[in-house]
Amino acid sequence: MAANALTDRIVPLEDLWGRPGSDLCFDLLSARSLPEVLDRLSRGIALRTHQTFEPASARLARRAIRLLEGDAVRVETVAEQLGVTARHLRRAFTENVGIGPKDFARTVRLQRAVKMTATSRDWGRIAVDAGYYDQAHLIADFRELVGLTPGAFLKRPVAPPEPGRGARC
Repeated sequence: MAANALTDRIVPLEDLWGRPGSDLCFDLLSARSLPEVLDRLSRGIALRTHQTFEPASARLARRAIRLLEGDAVRVETVAEQLGVTARHLRRAFTENVGIGPKDFARTVRLQRAVKMTATSRDWGRIAVDAGYYDQAHLIADFRELVGLTPGAFLKRPVAPPEPGRGARC
């Protein structure tokens, strides 16, 4: 199933993987500690990876992700570096990641900015270092993607997880 068919949906793992997904869900729910959950999840994914055919478009998307998480910011530049057209890259990326490369790059840029707030509150410097044209563009992305200004985001109380959340696969 293409990743973009799953975007903004909650899909049980069993619907994607069949019986192995159901088995993995049961294993995860019966784990007694976070390290045990992570170990079981890693083993389940590794087993699935060895059994699954990966199309060339998935390898292309993964290579594009590495470039976008690095310092590349323009989809056209990434496509050129990978030797494909921007249109081909967008199609492969959307099918395998679930969103377009431009939206992915915006998210990466915003994540960089959020990480930088651990050591600085100079929003102008953070904006430039994270790859934004200026502070106004950073604030606009914050508002659009997070729903808050950067200052409001940092001041918000961090809520504990709701009881019962995450108990479904």
